[in-house]
Amino acid sequence: MNSKLQDKNIDFLFEAILKLESMEECYQFFEDLCTVPELKAMSQRLAVAKMLSQKRVYSEIVAETGASTATISRVNRSLIYGCDGYALVFGRMDDKDGE
Repeated sequence: MNSKLQDKNIDFLFEAILKLESMEECYQFFEDLCTVPELKAMSQRLAVAKMLSQKRVYSEIVAETGASTATISRVNRSLIYGCDGYALVFGRMDDKDGE
């Protein structure tokens, strides 16, 4: 865990997110919490991470997501040197899809 990130407000945010039970609840909560550009930026980074984990090339990712090469590079650094959060989520999503 990144100790620079952890604080009581972020803990509170993550506890709130863990209480959401449906896609509809996620839409309601995140629409209240975030601006549209913030949500689009987060969803774009997640899509970029998924595509990078599938070994897609930058040019394909730019064309499909509209992400800048700088954003793709930052996400790639997170995949390589980060806390494996993307891999954790993608693994669980793949497991659910296989059920």
